[in-house]
Amino acid sequence: FVLQSGAAHSSSSKGVRRSATTAKTMNLQTTVDVDLGDRSYPIYIGSGLLTSSLWTQHVRGDSVAVITNVKVESYGYLDDAVRALSGTGKRVETLVLEDGEQTKSLDNLEKIMDFALENTLDRSTCFVALGGGVIGDLVGFAAAVYQRGVDFVQIPTTLMAMVDSSVGGKTAVNHAKGKNMIGAFYQPRCVLIDVDSLNTLPEREYASGVSEIVKYGLIRDAAFFEWQEENMAALTARHPEAIGEAVERSCQNKAAVVRDDEREAGLRATLNLGHTFGHAVENHAGYGTYLHGEAVSVGIAMAARMSRHLEWIDAALETRAVNLLRRAGLPVDLPPAFATNDDMLALMQLDKKVQAGNLRLILLKGALGNCVFTKDFDDAQLHRTLADFLQG
Repeated sequence: FVLQSGAAHSSSSKGVRRSATTAKTMNLQTTVDVDLGDRSYPIYIGSGLLTSSLWTQHVRGDSVAVITNVKVESYGYLDDAVRALSGTGKRVETLVLEDGEQTKSLDNLEKIMDFALENTLDRSTCFVALGGGVIGDLVGFAAAVYQRGVDFVQIPTTLMAMVDSSVGGKTAVNHAKGKNMIGAFYQPRCVLIDVDSLNTLPEREYASGVSEIVKYGLIRDAAFFEWQEENMAALTARHPEAIGEAVERSCQNKAAVVRDDEREAGLRATLNLGHTFGHAVENHAGYGTYLHGEAVSVGIAMAARMSRHLEWIDAALETRAVNLLRRAGLPVDLPPAFATNDDMLALMQLDKKVQAGNLRLILLKGALGNCVFTKDFDDAQLHRTLADFLQG
């Protein structure tokens, strides 16, 4: 089985090289639609949106549960969300969890269930996921299973969540034996992206989100990759126009893939470029040692190397991919003696894309903007790639 994704999709380049300002001054409001028939929903992108009625209009029923973490609460975003709901006449309950990847657990899923039941939240309740990818995945899964499913709204506050995890309805918690092993496909009522929240995002977490932006250009949107090469300095400096362009074009790419393959029968799997390698890195190092986007960045570098070893891409494309990740401030290699080949292969076999014991990978093939999702590759080149990164 080989599925190929290519540069048939190409978004327009608007050329962003303007004066440095903060995201707080961004003059942008746009909507990207996720077309899923009667389950379609909008992605609102802009500045100052958290306190607006854009998202509260999607909250049905008489009660709302806003769930966030201590870090997001400390920045005042929980207060902003509650303020936006204050004029709706709905009962608002709030739950604040700890920050970090370890929060994405069955224990915290149970904590949300306890909270909802103790507050007598019924089936008309709307859960609001206010935070990064951990909160979005956890709260989305809680919404999927609470009383067999309640509405939820995604309000991502990190770049990673804005450009990837908040869109498309993938929800999950981690298991000790693998990342995102327990979850469901469950779509939100809307996604609200208020770019002002990036003003409080630490540099390391901001860079982590850029790895998913780079991914879109490599697998399906060559023009977007070339835009990134021209504008990475502006994006890393958080110029508002660059942020707006990168978030919108990432969401357009993600929405198009979800429209065509909501439940990851094939095409959507290509969005996992670098993730099979990256999840193994995260797991072996211990969740939280690497941020998700940092591990994905290393994984993309490994996928590019393996693609070159297979002679599916030329050395120039591998170099462009790795250089762009480096310019974003992301890791592209592993420390000495990080793991053995066998360690990594055992963890990669836990990947959800493994089928009938066959490891399936997303690899680059052909010109920029093209990739394949396949089990048909030379195992020797996989071992060679692991050796390159693990033994230097």
